[in-house]
Amino acid sequence: MDQRLSFITLAAAELAVSRRFYLDSLGWEPCVDVPGEVLMFQVADKVVLSLWDEEAFAAEVGARPARGAVPPVTLAHNCATRDGVDRVLEQARNAGADPVVDAQEREWGGYSGYFADPDGFRWEIAFNPGDVGRLVLP
Repeated sequence: MDQRLSFITLAAAELAVSRRFYLDSLGWEPCVDVPGEVLMFQVADKVVLSLWDEEAFAAEVGARPARGAVPPVTLAHNCATRDGVDRVLEQARNAGADPVVDAQEREWGGYSGYFADPDGFRWEIAFNPGDVGRLVLP
């Protein structure tokens, strides 16, 4: 198996709510938009974030997603500056993200904070001044 990731698929309890959050509030552009079924965004070269209706997700993977706790995964968006982190977190707050954890200096040498999308998936917004941080910036 090649060392790469092609899709990140998240089960959306209410796809219409997620659609409003990502499209209308954050301003993202979908590459696939099938109302009530799936919403896909190209988030990197050859990488797609897919928001899939929870019922269709369960039918495909054979199990319902766990609800009621913070999902044990984070998604990350890296910025080139600390100010960029603060701007994205403010945009998420203005989009209705709840909760938003303000950014802070981290012991690993960076600066990051978090917001939750409508299904509780945590997005880390980070400035990473190290080599790994430079790997992920456009």
